[in-house]
Amino acid sequence: MDIPNSSKLEAARALQAKLDDVKLHIVEDQKRFDTLQGALAKDPGLISEGVAGTTDPAIVAVEVASQIAFLRNLKFQYLEQKAKDQYIKTIVSDEAPNINAEDNELLRIENDKKKEVLSAAKARLAEKYSDVRTFAPLVEQDYNRARALTQEAATLESKILDARLTLTRLRQAHPHPRLTIPAANAQLDAQVAEMQELDDELQSVNAQVDDVKDRVKARAREVERLRVERADLEKTVKAGQDEVQDGRVVGLYDWYTASLALYRVLVSLETSHSESENELHLSYAVTPRGISERRNIFIQLLFVPNSRQLADAHVEGLVEDIGDVVGAHVQANDVPGLIAAVLARARAGV
Repeated sequence: MDIPNSSKLEAARALQAKLDDVKLHIVEDQKRFDTLQGALAKDPGLISEGVAGTTDPAIVAVEVASQIAFLRNLKFQYLEQKAKDQYIKTIVSDEAPNINAEDNELLRIENDKKKEVLSAAKARLAEKYSDVRTFAPLVEQDYNRARALTQEAATLESKILDARLTLTRLRQAHPHPRLTIPAANAQLDAQVAEMQELDDELQSVNAQVDDVKDRVKARAREVERLRVERADLEKTVKAGQDEVQDGRVVGLYDWYTASLALYRVLVSLETSHSESENELHLSYAVTPRGISERRNIFIQLLFVPNSRQLADAHVEGLVEDIGDVVGAHVQANDVPGLIAAVLARARAGV
């Protein structure tokens, strides 16, 4: 070999050594890629577990695009290194390969076919990507709907089991003979009617109780008032016994007091008050027929001064106006008749 060839050989050997020293990790990356592909084939869920957010088709598309770019770069580097290796082997080899125009034409035709196949595959892959982008939202909707239906089915199944368990317990708690639906409805209607009657009776009893309570309170107030009056009367009687020598006065006084109290009860007289020398106020508590509530009647009698002539009378507590009745009795100077007429109308509910 001449000197130029030896220098070229040395340059080729230096390039070979440099290539051997450079760590391209092509073989290791291929082994890792094969291992990952095998794992993903066994468990596809590792895709979403390995990279966060790869369930979104847009993120998956970005990841795939970056991987494709990386693989293209890796392929270019591989083809470049392969071409350099073949070139070095061709230069170093003693016998140069016989390459003519026909071989180049065959290689071009074969490359064109491979390019057509590759273009068709890329078109199909792009179509698949487009279909994935189109159908991914629909699939997600169907998945969410299916998951909701699955949860609803599980909930309904649990409710059905609970209902069956409750029905079994009811059957155990209520053995045969059981009520039929018509019999239960009839019994329910009867109970509703009975409860309505009891409710009405309860309201009536409550009204009676309230009335009795009011009367008891009124009687208690009256008893207290009578107790005070009795104490005052006893004091007056005791003082009169010291002044009066006749012993019949006490008996007559007691008889008069009892007669006055009996009269008050008979005519329902509550209070009597002399406002002045010619004015008398009378208050009655009358119970009208058919009504449990008592009605207060107030009568004001005005007399001519220094006489027993009735001058005028005013009545309060009645529903209707009885001015004509009052006028007639005033003209007749009939005080008892006026009081009797007013009380009669009050008891009649007028």
